[in-house]
Amino acid sequence: MPEHIGPQRIRPQHIGPQHIGIVACSAEGAALCYRTICVEGAGLFGPHAHPEVSMHTPSLADYVVHLDRGDWAAVGELMLASARKLAGIGADFLICPDNTIHQALPHVLPRSPLPWLHIAEVVAEEAAARGFGKIGIIGTRWLVDSDVYPEKLASRGLDFLRPGAAERIECNRIIMDELVCSQFKPQSVEYFRQVIGRLKDQGCDAVVLGCTEIPLIVSDDNSPLPTLDSTRLLARAALRLAQ
Repeated sequence: MPEHIGPQRIRPQHIGPQHIGIVACSAEGAALCYRTICVEGAGLFGPHAHPEVSMHTPSLADYVVHLDRGDWAAVGELMLASARKLAGIGADFLICPDNTIHQALPHVLPRSPLPWLHIAEVVAEEAAARGFGKIGIIGTRWLVDSDVYPEKLASRGLDFLRPGAAERIECNRIIMDELVCSQFKPQSVEYFRQVIGRLKDQGCDAVVLGCTEIPLIVSDDNSPLPTLDSTRLLARAALRLAQ
């Protein structure tokens, strides 16, 4: 089953907008994605309108225990459990507003009951459309260490750069100890700004906000580089597909 789907995947017998299923992991990122779909849906569907949306969220602790062990097959099983529940209540396709656990999609896709939009593919498409050439990647240490973004960026002919090892550790601490717990500290905002500034100094012309909570504290208004907001870009791609 393909990771990324376009309008051609819409079932011809379906009447009305597609039903979006959200496979959620951490609350703040999932909430921002859900809110974006519901609020911005009016721009495509009319005043107060948006597609039907359903979301399933296991305990974040269940995910974290497998992340700490590097057990991506177990992460994938949690995602599949959500996918099956969402399929059972009528979702037509799935999105996951969590960059990190996209590493488990190879375990998920062969057995998924529904097709998925891939967050990194959506972001890479936007980066290419905007003419960027070298993209900085920030997020959890699991995400930044992975090939989730490098693979999708490279498929679009885009270069990339990761922060240094110490920066990855501190960014991960801020995300997991603060942002997912709804703590937004000025010193943490400044730290992310410094990391992005160093990526700019090394030749990046944009930065992926590769954790769905980062857009809550970093945006084009305070970032040294243009931002690629993975959370909202995924939500907007889902809206377009749902038409």
